[in-house]
Amino acid sequence: MNSTDLSVLKTAVAWLQAGDRIAIATVVQTWGSSPRPVGSWLVMRADGQVAGSVSGGCIEDDLMRRVQTEILTRSTPELVIYGVSQEEAVRFGLPCGGTLRLLVEPHPQLSILEKLLELISNQQIVRRILNVQTGESTLEAGARNDVFSFTADVMKTSYGPRWRMILIGAAQLSLYLADFAIASDFEVIMIDPREEYAASLEASIDKENLQFIQDMPDDALLTLGVDPHTAVVALTHDPKLDDLALIEALKSPAFYVGALGSQTNNQKRKARLREFDLTQAQVDRLFGPVGLAIGALTPPEIAIAIMAEIIAVQRGVALPLKRL
Repeated sequence: MNSTDLSVLKTAVAWLQAGDRIAIATVVQTWGSSPRPVGSWLVMRADGQVAGSVSGGCIEDDLMRRVQTEILTRSTPELVIYGVSQEEAVRFGLPCGGTLRLLVEPHPQLSILEKLLELISNQQIVRRILNVQTGESTLEAGARNDVFSFTADVMKTSYGPRWRMILIGAAQLSLYLADFAIASDFEVIMIDPREEYAASLEASIDKENLQFIQDMPDDALLTLGVDPHTAVVALTHDPKLDDLALIEALKSPAFYVGALGSQTNNQKRKARLREFDLTQAQVDRLFGPVGLAIGALTPPEIAIAIMAEIIAVQRGVALPLKRL
């Protein structure tokens, strides 16, 4: 789950542990140009404190009023709809006549939320199954291809890093990109066999959210297994490391494979890759130079450009800018 939704969960747990009355609202269906996707949630405290967002701020004030005056007194989840008419959409600031359907839980179970937080903190993918009629929920192991679902009886929501990014190289750019990827709900694995990088990395990485493997990239990729929810980015500038990783990644079903370097270096890299057991179609899958052409110069700017390109490919959106 992304950093915003994780903050909601942590806040909900803290408020419940403190004995506060709270309600959790989840976006279960949208029509038109909704500001937030299904599965987005927020937590509201009885005194008006809010964490998270379900509409980008359009309807939160009215939702809080309804929670305080009506929903907190109930024992089971309540379905709330905003933007049924064009006039109401304009009133609440929903863009293009968008409509939101929210499920509000007035009494979320502390034990379930505590266990959920524990599991996703250990990088596990978890599925919460809520009985819409009773408000009771259970947890089960999730998978990378889980999707949000909602019916009149059951809401199923997945939490945890369902997308994975494998970074080849442990230099400064990789650390910036890892931070952006973690905030975007990616599990991040960094691979680098070089002793000098392993030693300096030990003190600087967030061990709770980033796994470091000191091994040859091709061996590590084969051990990890690369699925369609995985992005592989080669960032070492060393063909002995990058090319080994790219050969395995381009043969895999990874949704994104990219490599750092200039246009000239990229053409040379593709020529080298064609000398191995890769088809032309596999070589053509390579994104290089990696990242959108936004004029990035510094490591954090380059990391932003790379992250933006990966998200565009992840969402199936045509790339808005031509790569360099």
